Amino acid sequence: MRFNSISSRPSAAHGATRHLARTGWVLALLSQLCTAQAAAPLPTSDSAAQPKSTLVSSPPELGAEQLISVILAHNTPLLAAQNARVAAQSGIQAAQALSNPRLDWSQGRNTARMPGVTPGPLKSWSVSQLIENPAARRARIDMATATEQESTQLLRLTRHALVSEARLRIYQGLLHQAQAEATADDVQLLEQVRERVRLRVASGEAARYEIIKADAEIITARERLQTARLMVEQNKIQLNQMAAGQLPAQWHLLGDLKDAPDLLDLDQLHQLVMTHNPELSLLQAEVSRAQALLRSAQSSRWPGVEVRYAQSQDAEFRQGQWGIGMQIPLLDQRSGPIAQASAELARAQVRLDGRKAELKQEVLLTWKSLEMARLRIEALSQGSVREAEAALRVAQAAYRFGERGILDVLDAQRVLRSVRADLIQARYQLQEARIKLDQLIGQNMGPAPV
Repeated sequence: MRFNSISSRPSAAHGATRHLARTGWVLALLSQLCTAQAAAPLPTSDSAAQPKSTLVSSPPELGAEQLISVILAHNTPLLAAQNARVAAQSGIQAAQALSNPRLDWSQGRNTARMPGVTPGPLKSWSVSQLIENPAARRARIDMATATEQESTQLLRLTRHALVSEARLRIYQGLLHQAQAEATADDVQLLEQVRERVRLRVASGEAARYEIIKADAEIITARERLQTARLMVEQNKIQLNQMAAGQLPAQWHLLGDLKDAPDLLDLDQLHQLVMTHNPELSLLQAEVSRAQALLRSAQSSRWPGVEVRYAQSQDAEFRQGQWGIGMQIPLLDQRSGPIAQASAELARAQVRLDGRKAELKQEVLLTWKSLEMARLRIEALSQGSVREAEAALRVAQAAYRFGERGILDVLDAQRVLRSVRADLIQARYQLQEARIKLDQLIGQNMGPAPV
C-alpha cells in the first residue's frame, strides 16, 4: 500500500502539469483575441459620431413677439372677423349694383267671330326699367359703407383685444415662472437649513422637534414649487389654445417682469383714448350706420320711377306705347321704419357718449394703478427685501452659534419669502396696468417682453 501510494504521486503531478499547460494555452489564445478586437477599428455610425447634446434637442425658446405673431396668424375668432369684413366689402358692391330691366312677351291668335274682322296672330312685348331715387341709392351705399367700416373697426377691436389678452397671458406665465424660481430657491435654502439641523440633532445640541419642523417646512415649500410649475404649464396650454394648437408641444417662455414702462402724462393719455381707442371707433361706425339707415328709411317713401315701353301687333295694326310708373306714399309713408331708425340712431349716440365718459374714468383708474404698482416696487426692492435678507442672515448666524432656535430661522425665511412674493406680484401688476393702458389708447402692439 505504501509503494502504490508513492508510485501514484508522480502520475498526479504530471496530470496537473498538463492541465495547467492546457489552461495557459487557452488563456493566451483568449488574450490574443481580445487584443485583436481592441486593435480593430470600431464601426462608425452617424448616431455614434454625433455629440450627445445634439441627440436630445432642447425645447425652443419663444418670446412675446413670436407668440403674438403665431396667435394672430391662427386665432379662430380673428379669422372669423376677417371673413366678416370681406363679406361687408362685398355688400358695398351689392349696394352699388343697378336694378335689371324687365322684359315681358306674349303671343296669341285673333279669331274672327263676326264679319269684318281679320283673323291672324297676336304678338305683344314690353320692357321696363326702374330708375331709382338718387337719395335712396346714395343712402343704401352709405349704409353698406358704414357696415364695412363697422366690420373693419370690429376686426381692429378683436385684434387689439386678442393681443392684449395674449400679452396678459404671457406676463402671467412670467409671473408663475418667477414664483417657481423663487420657490426653488426657498427649497434649496430650507434643505441647507435642514442639513444643519440634522447635524445638531444628531450631536445632541438640538431637540428632535427642530428636525420635524424643518421637514414640515420643506414639504410645504415643495408643494408650492410643484403648484407654481403646474401653473406655468397651464398658462402655456392657454396660450396654445389661443394659437389654435399651433405652438410646439414643449417650449420655454422668454421674458422678464422687470421691464419698466414709460409713464405718459394723464392729459396725453386722455387725448390718445379719444382719438385711437378701437371701441370708440366701433361705436362711431355704429352711429354712422344708424344715420345711413335713417336716410334710407326716409328716402324709401319715393323709391323711384319706372319707365316702360310696350308694343302690340295683330293682323291689321301695330301699336307702341310709352309710359312711366311711380309709387305714391299715400297709405304707407314709412313712418314706422323712420321711427325705428331714429331710435337706433339715438341709442348708438348715447352709447358713444356714455362710453367716452367711462373711458375717461378707466384711464384715470388704470393710471393710478400703474403709479401705485411703481411705488410699491420701489418700496419693496429698496427697503423690505434688503431688510428681510439681512434679518435672515442674522437669524442664521445666531442659530449657528446657538443663540437662536430653528423657529427664528424659519420665521425669517417666511418673511423673506413673503416679501419676495409681494415684489413679484407688484411687478406683474405694473405690467398688467401697462397692458390695460395700451389697450385703452389703441397701442397694445407696443414694447413687449423679449
